[in-house]
Amino acid sequence: MSYGLYLMTALAGALYVLSPGPAFLALFSLAATQGRAAGARFVGGHLVGDLFWTALAFAAIIGVNQLGPLLFDLLGIACGLYLCWLGFKAVMSRGGAPAPIGANRPVMTGVLFGLTNPKAYPVSVAMFTALTAHYAAGLSWDAAPRLLVAAFAGFVLADIILVWAAGLAPVRRFFLRHGTAITRLVGLMFIAFGAKSLLDAGRGIAQRS
Repeated sequence: MSYGLYLMTALAGALYVLSPGPAFLALFSLAATQGRAAGARFVGGHLVGDLFWTALAFAAIIGVNQLGPLLFDLLGIACGLYLCWLGFKAVMSRGGAPAPIGANRPVMTGVLFGLTNPKAYPVSVAMFTALTAHYAAGLSWDAAPRLLVAAFAGFVLADIILVWAAGLAPVRRFFLRHGTAITRLVGLMFIAFGAKSLLDAGRGIAQRS
């Protein structure tokens, strides 16, 4: 198998992690108040979801498994409710500087973020397909474990970069200075993502009923 396929797979994994989103902002807010160690625990938990969705993406790309739409509609409902709940807590926080999302249990919060991200599957499929299309001949089920290892390497490298950046003094000062506004902004983003997920899932179920 071409080493280029491994490289592109690792690059796709890194870009997938580095793409801004709710978890991206949650990490920076958490690292600003709790330090790099808490941020590292958060992304460590998030890796569980990254690997899960990447495995499903590879299965779909290779063509071994086609997941039914109902599964993703039900998952979308769960994702939407979870994100709306987190967002509501952040928006309604009162007094002083509110604790960032995940401050109490960063590892478990990271796991839940990774597993309930409503955009994880389509984004990972699109990202890995775009960057590995040139090596389509090498995309086989036998190669899937090695491809997953390459993607994992990309995830870890990107997570190291993000945790390092989140712990920089100017970044932490910015998030600390504007902590309340940022936490509530992240909360609004979560509610928007959750509402969109619920809307899409409801529309999908209605169209098939």
